[in-house]
Amino acid sequence: MIYLNHAATTWPKPQQVLDAAARALTELPASQYRGAAYREDTQETGKLCRGNLARLFQIGEPERIFFTGGSTQALNMAILGFCSTRKRIVYTAGEHNAVLRTIYDGLREEIAAGRILPVEVGCDGGGYVDMEAMEQAIDEDTGLVIVNHSSNVTGAVQDIRQIGRWAREKGACFLADVSQSAGALPIAVEDMCIDMLAFTGHKGLYGIQGTGGLYVRKGIPLRPLLYGGTGRDSRTLVPEEPFYEVGTMNMPGIAALNAGVEYVLDMGLEKIAAHENGLMKILYEGLRENRKVVLCGEKQPEGTAMSFTVPGLSPGDIGYILAGTYGIQVRTGLHCAPLIHRYLGTEKEGTVRVSVSLMTKTEEAEALVRAMEELTAGL
Repeated sequence: MIYLNHAATTWPKPQQVLDAAARALTELPASQYRGAAYREDTQETGKLCRGNLARLFQIGEPERIFFTGGSTQALNMAILGFCSTRKRIVYTAGEHNAVLRTIYDGLREEIAAGRILPVEVGCDGGGYVDMEAMEQAIDEDTGLVIVNHSSNVTGAVQDIRQIGRWAREKGACFLADVSQSAGALPIAVEDMCIDMLAFTGHKGLYGIQGTGGLYVRKGIPLRPLLYGGTGRDSRTLVPEEPFYEVGTMNMPGIAALNAGVEYVLDMGLEKIAAHENGLMKILYEGLRENRKVVLCGEKQPEGTAMSFTVPGLSPGDIGYILAGTYGIQVRTGLHCAPLIHRYLGTEKEGTVRVSVSLMTKTEEAEALVRAMEELTAGL
């Protein structure tokens, strides 16, 4: 099987990631003691991982990174917990449902009462945000700005540095969703004026499912999403500083995430980007030469995913044929990002998405191009 669905989750995982998870599962659980020993052990594992994540994201305060069960939980924490007297939440058409549903379902009462006003900023046919509209959308009544750094549909990479600066100038909080870009693209929290950063562990960071985190800049008003035990300060029912990590933490997952981040740091973002950009060039140029294939966007995506359609064939049928006949696994449909398809003209059935990682081989990308040539030959 040729696996070209890395935007969903990277596979296979580096051996050191599997080893780290296995060690955490086979060694004596620190939470058995749920006291000083537990705190010391979990803090050490968490400290190592936070430190490596801080290096990767250029975060000056590693202790402001809080582990979650993934970017969906992190985004819920950031959006539902953010406190502001300003009404406007500005987001882009390229956002994942982890953002869209959290706003429109999670905050529906506030929206109905007029306390919150969601503002959508559109994009072009390749998924790139309308920057002029974005600058105009961020005003003095904007409390939160949310941007998906790299589209999980088209691979479009947004200029979050400029958007972050606009948000900072207007006193708005900037939340960056780096689920698709973490481990693949440079991210500099301070330089990009990022106030909150949501990431997942099982994609470009090569960890396992059920891991991720949220960075929250000190001073950002954020209510916890969950409340409970932390293994410390148990007598205090209302702490002075909010606890964002409660309950028994996913230590095997955090250990695996740390190993994945170390893998990325050891390989180097430059090397990873060069390999992935080379693969995307093969895919983009090869599919562009196929006149039966319609690419989403007029330039090669800067991220690690791209989408296309074939008039006369549904994306679902293409995915079925690729898997059954050619042994190639892709992703089809709306990809949990419904709004962007209005701008791509694919709102009915979605697209075929191809995505790569450091684990993808050149010959695998070439095989997809050849398969599409054969698949569309009779159309």
